[in-house]
Amino acid sequence: MEMSNTFEVRINAINTEAQGILSYEFVPVSGGELPAFAAGAHVDLQLPGGMVRSYSLLNSQNERHRYVIAVALDSKTRGGSKYIQEQLKVGDVLHISRPKNNFPVAEDAAKSLLIAGGIGITPLWCMIQRLQDLSRPWELYYCVRTREQAALLAPLKAAGEGGQGIVHFNFDHESGGKLLDLGPVIAAQPPGTHMYCCGPLPMLAAFESAAAALPSQEIHVEYFSAKDAPASEGGFTVVLAKSGKEVFVPAGKAILDTILDLGIDTPYSCMEGTCGECVTDVLEGVPDHRDVFLTKQDQAANKKMMICCSGSKSARLVLNL
Repeated sequence: MEMSNTFEVRINAINTEAQGILSYEFVPVSGGELPAFAAGAHVDLQLPGGMVRSYSLLNSQNERHRYVIAVALDSKTRGGSKYIQEQLKVGDVLHISRPKNNFPVAEDAAKSLLIAGGIGITPLWCMIQRLQDLSRPWELYYCVRTREQAALLAPLKAAGEGGQGIVHFNFDHESGGKLLDLGPVIAAQPPGTHMYCCGPLPMLAAFESAAAALPSQEIHVEYFSAKDAPASEGGFTVVLAKSGKEVFVPAGKAILDTILDLGIDTPYSCMEGTCGECVTDVLEGVPDHRDVFLTKQDQAANKKMMICCSGSKSARLVLNL
């Protein structure tokens, strides 16, 4: 992510939301309003050492004076959450991207079913606030190991007591608790329900399996990390159609890394196929898809790919770059 694509914000407040989870409130450095966003949006934080991390906005989209994110300290952290929680402090200024939305809420749905696991509650809480504003019906299942690890517990309880929405908490590591069986939950929904899931990979896999027979346009998922290892076999040639340049991708390198090493500027962010920033049109060849951003239909069509993590099944790949 280039610095020219970011702007500065100042950390105005840091709060403890749950065990291992801190929230960060960002405000404009020079006052005024922040760029507008819609429920489900995220921003990319530019951190030292070239680290870029994406976090969902959890506050109401009606608020233009601030952005709020929540960061869980990940036991498998690649350094981002550890740096944020241990180094950032109130008053610090950092660069973030404009909000991007790969997980929008269908505002006209007959009903919205929201399923969250752990820190996956953050975009869904933003959605709930929007649905409340629109007086649209919704139902939330929030799965956490223990209530001490549940972020936004108080506002969620209050929202569920208002009558418009229904909130279910599932604490599977507490006495008598067990993992939520998503099959019956999904099967009980009336036709036309739009369903959203954000959480750890096993939950997302279970959700997609349980909802496999439903219309794809009604099923929405948000991944925090990749499902598959990035393609690193190499051994193929990429043709950059706009310049005619041919680039050989060696073993151990991604297409994006190879292109960047040549000094060619192209958009990117997460580097693991979750954010959609590096999506690229494929003009010839067969990609080896490893992302979680494109739909199964998009991947089957082989008309576009994520060059940060996907490779090639053909010896030659022509990209619209």
